[in-house]
Amino acid sequence: MRHVFNVRGGAGDLTKPDVNTRIQDNLYLAVNSEWLSKAEIPADRTSTGVNLILDMKIEDRMMKDFADFASGKKDVPAVKNLQKSVDLYKLAIDFGKRNKDQAKPIQKDLEKLASLKDFADLNKQAAELVQAGFDFPIEAFVSEDMKDTSHYSLYLNGSGTFLPDTTAYQTPDAEKLLDTLAKQSVELFKKAGVDEDRAKQWTKDGLSFDRKLSKVVKSAEEWADYAGMYNAISLADFENKFDQFDIHAFLEKLFEKLPENVVMAETRFFDKINEVLNEDNFDEIKGWMLVKFINSAAGYLSQDFRKAAFPFRQAVYGVAEMPSQEKHAYRLADASFDEVDGIYYGQTYFGEDAKNDVISMIKNMLKVYEERIQNNTWLSDDTKKQAIVKLKALKLKVGYPEKQQAIFDRLQVDPTKSLYENEVKITQEKIKYNFEKLNQPVDSSVWAMAGNLNNACYDPQNNDLTFPAGILQAPFYDAKQSRGANYGGIGATIGHEVSHAFDNNGAQFDEKGNLKNWWTDEDYAEFNKRTKAVADIFDGLQYGPAKLNGKQVVSENIADLSGLSCAVDANKLDHGDMQDLFKTYAKSWMQKQRPEAITAEVQSDVHAPQPTRVNIPSQCQDAFYEAFDVKETDGMWLDPKDRIQIW
Repeated sequence: MRHVFNVRGGAGDLTKPDVNTRIQDNLYLAVNSEWLSKAEIPADRTSTGVNLILDMKIEDRMMKDFADFASGKKDVPAVKNLQKSVDLYKLAIDFGKRNKDQAKPIQKDLEKLASLKDFADLNKQAAELVQAGFDFPIEAFVSEDMKDTSHYSLYLNGSGTFLPDTTAYQTPDAEKLLDTLAKQSVELFKKAGVDEDRAKQWTKDGLSFDRKLSKVVKSAEEWADYAGMYNAISLADFENKFDQFDIHAFLEKLFEKLPENVVMAETRFFDKINEVLNEDNFDEIKGWMLVKFINSAAGYLSQDFRKAAFPFRQAVYGVAEMPSQEKHAYRLADASFDEVDGIYYGQTYFGEDAKNDVISMIKNMLKVYEERIQNNTWLSDDTKKQAIVKLKALKLKVGYPEKQQAIFDRLQVDPTKSLYENEVKITQEKIKYNFEKLNQPVDSSVWAMAGNLNNACYDPQNNDLTFPAGILQAPFYDAKQSRGANYGGIGATIGHEVSHAFDNNGAQFDEKGNLKNWWTDEDYAEFNKRTKAVADIFDGLQYGPAKLNGKQVVSENIADLSGLSCAVDANKLDHGDMQDLFKTYAKSWMQKQRPEAITAEVQSDVHAPQPTRVNIPSQCQDAFYEAFDVKETDGMWLDPKDRIQIW
């Protein structure tokens, strides 16, 4: 490993452990090789690592509690609407009833789709189908208007494809994966009582339409440009784009009062809409809706249906086994009542003392960030002033929300109905709730994440930071570990999320969350130059079977770089051990993945794979070279001119 210097990402292959690796040559491998050489990926998972171990710890706690609630071993706590989540869990875990019912619960909905006669019939029923929760080529959702976050706007885009991303259709594995999906879909249709010829035709038509969609909907790289989805257009001009599909009648049925303007999240899709939604394509559209339906519905039916719906996921992600029935049941309940379950988790396993300590760390990090902006050498005073205004306006959401969204009061669970019927009703109510927001005032108190998630986020339209209780535990945060370790864990995470306020997407929004330019032209040109350098340093980086797309992952990598820089400075002020910081930072991204999962993630995720997020950000910190006495001949060396600093 010696004499290979100025290597982006360090010397060596991150997927191949080497316990003899020096930190000076490859920080990630030096810290994690011993674990990597022994780690085994659970059969029902795509990977293992620090985040998965934490996810499993949270999930195990919650699964045990839900099993105890369901059996009566423990009383359900007085958390509003938690009983509903437990009731849904009981339905999901009752495989006796699910196996007895087989395909019976879905027959009515299957027939509804199967009986669509022609394009005129689809035109007539489209809105009703969307309200009922069926997949449709056009997706509508209500969210804050990017240019005026005090009110909601209607956003429209194309549906997602069967493969993880549009780019997956150009890969050598595409046909093999689609063939697996085709066989799986035919088998599911047959189990639901559809004759084989009809099942094969629906599937063939559905896959044909999906290929057409893949040519016009956005790729993951395009979606990574968050502000790029804001394309406001008058309702009249939007409706004029449609030749054969009655978009006016469609929207009129979905919304009590139509807005004057809508937002096209995908311009190419709607520019090509008449090539997608037309009479000639009717059979393919119908087949696509049926394939989407049967594969989605299978998860709510018998164990046989679950097994029959597994091969495609297995092929795409390389998972060896399905999740157990207990995990499956808990995950279904949690998906429907996530905020409710998160409040229970936060109240039970987090607490006020930890919350107050984390808030103090966040405030320390914000002070450091302000100083870094003040001392920035490439920003003008005007832009610095606006950046600090935005920084000071950041809202903090730590642990779990104090109040629930009203939607959970509206959701009902009927123990006399099947799991599928209950899930459909819940989906329909959530769709209705979202659509009703269009003419209501914006509620900025809503949390973007549930309290039982091991995750964190920045919302540019609310200018807020969310740190759920799930992530606020070791190794990211522990009152008993060193300050340096805490800064390398939760400190870098806090810095990462703050940095999203100033990444290539966040930098386009002001302190109120409005899409607004607050930069001088010269500053923004320099910022874009530095952004391009981040994209370039990651672009083409080999990780296992895949190469990274630098543009696709650039915003997350800007946040990694800036967040680590901020954590380093905060650690200096707190006199924390710098070696502890970098070692914990490397450990916090420890991960072992199946090759198939790596390929799927690199195709579709705006985050780079976790191991690739350690070495380059560390290589860009002067403190790393000082802490470990890294020399020009070492694998982790990057020339000072190649070290990227943004914030």
